[in-house]
Amino acid sequence: MCGLAGYVGRITDQAPDVLLRQMTDMIAHRGPDEEGAVVLQGAGLGHKRLSIVGISDGQQPMHSHDRQHSLVFNGQIFNHAELRRDLEAQGARFRTHSDTEVILQLYARYGTDCLRHMNGDFAFALWDAQQQRMFIARDRLGVRPLFYTHVDDVLYFASEIKALLRVPAVQAELDPLALDQIFTLWAPVAPRTAFRNISELEPAHMMICDANGIRISRYWELDYPDRHDAMITNADAAAEELEALLQDATGLRLQADVPVGTYLSGGLDSSLIAAFAQPLAKGALHSFSVGFADADYDESRYQQMVAQALHTQHHSISIADDDIATIFPDVIAAAEAPLVRTAPAPLYRLAQLVRDSGMKAVLTGEGADEVFAGYDIFREAKVRRFCARQPQSQIRPQLFRRLYPYLPGLQAQTPETLAAFFGVHGNDLADPLYSHRPRMKATGAAKLFFSADLKREIGDYDVGEELAAKLPERFGHWHELHQAQYLECRFLLPSYILSSQGDRMAMAHGVETRFPFLDYRLSEFAAKLHPSLKLHGLTEKYLLRRVAKTRIPAEVLQRQKQPYRAPDSQSFTGKGEKDYVRELMGESRIQESGYFNAKAVSKLYEKNKGQGLSGFRDNTAYIGILSTQLWLQKFTNFFK
Repeated sequence: MCGLAGYVGRITDQAPDVLLRQMTDMIAHRGPDEEGAVVLQGAGLGHKRLSIVGISDGQQPMHSHDRQHSLVFNGQIFNHAELRRDLEAQGARFRTHSDTEVILQLYARYGTDCLRHMNGDFAFALWDAQQQRMFIARDRLGVRPLFYTHVDDVLYFASEIKALLRVPAVQAELDPLALDQIFTLWAPVAPRTAFRNISELEPAHMMICDANGIRISRYWELDYPDRHDAMITNADAAAEELEALLQDATGLRLQADVPVGTYLSGGLDSSLIAAFAQPLAKGALHSFSVGFADADYDESRYQQMVAQALHTQHHSISIADDDIATIFPDVIAAAEAPLVRTAPAPLYRLAQLVRDSGMKAVLTGEGADEVFAGYDIFREAKVRRFCARQPQSQIRPQLFRRLYPYLPGLQAQTPETLAAFFGVHGNDLADPLYSHRPRMKATGAAKLFFSADLKREIGDYDVGEELAAKLPERFGHWHELHQAQYLECRFLLPSYILSSQGDRMAMAHGVETRFPFLDYRLSEFAAKLHPSLKLHGLTEKYLLRRVAKTRIPAEVLQRQKQPYRAPDSQSFTGKGEKDYVRELMGESRIQESGYFNAKAVSKLYEKNKGQGLSGFRDNTAYIGILSTQLWLQKFTNFFK
């Protein structure tokens, strides 16, 4: 893992080497071990290194032996040893033990088609001096970030946006449409970012920049069978193949010249990864967990249970509500976007625990819910379709109570209220976003607090229309569950889970997170599974549970699924009411920024100080407004 930055074009207003140093200094937290920069004819490359593979000889920027190709690289190529053997058999000669040189050798032999050979999490920029072109690419599922902007005929790019803000002509300005996306989808959707005129390269895309301009294209797509085509239905054979794939994916991600630990959430996914990792680890496997002082969110009991069963060397940290308030400004600075949830904050502290324990890399269980249909949203969509076939039924809507046992307020609702809340009617079953409409509607309700000026600037923009326009042509031929999985994998996973809750929180402390469930081979295999092997009735991750049955404690396997959550608005009252909260949520500051209705926000703020906020809309609005104000304070000229 590292941080990279660079440019393509001719810089005239500043010394290129000075600018490169300024850009990479802004992302030093991503690579505290080494640094490097090179100014080339027509381009510049800068790098901050977190040394995990090829520690002694993996310095960057790295050049080919003839210096025709120069590379800066963020991430890991997990099959680099296999690729090295294949390339050596074809006559290649290596000077280092680094996976970085493998990319250079692949490019020399295959050109941009090198991407199809790589199994890894990566973002890289490769300058081809002979072709006078920059080749930039990002991994298939969007684990590693890459941002860019185009100013005065120069393309600038970096692992984080704060590096781009060092370019003199780049100004930080909030994109209103991105804010609309955040208050609907929890995050901006690439290529849009929270910053106007700064873009993100989409997952599974590559960019070519040369004298002919900038060309961006997709090199891989997650695909599913047509709903009536043959799919994998043999559970025994599928479980055997899944077990082999998971073991290999985990083993590849344990490869490093430093120890690799694992996160333990107390749920099925991270527990299973730890179980696969434990016998493969070099020495004792270190596990890391975050717990909560508030019992409604705490899963420490299950975390300890798995750690004891697997004999890991366990480390844990407990988060109180006011801890979230204390670090929230740093969380927003790391995320580089407003948030509508506080969930990234405890993960920020968890990564700090990993680093303080002397480790640089950890495995995590993220990706399993997307790949094997583990989220409540998949079960909810199935129940909604079931209810829509008999919209007058008073019995069917009661199934929603089974989906959310951890939400006591929902348990008391009448069948009529449940049906209305979850949108149980049959006239929108053809909507391509059907599975996600309730979440979008519930989150989007917080836009009630937008100011009149912001609403006018957003105009008739429709987030749903933009998402629908991005869907592949074959989308309508897929099974409904596969449609919902694609939406989750394409949009929320890279934009929020792997970014705000993933890369940004971990790399703020120089920690690399690795995701065995997001090995692209495993994703492609799972896509071929019949939906019943993923969502069996209302049992989520059915096939994965079969694999886990003999590997993790039965109590963990059989427990009711509880999604990862953290205290939201309650974190900012009492001890959590820090000076910055009082200032930024004050009516004058809200009025000054101009993005929210100052009177309405004032009432929301006072309500939280008094009786607290219980509804999803008000909690979402409170966190979204506060984080937007923090974002403006951190990145723009507001409040100065």
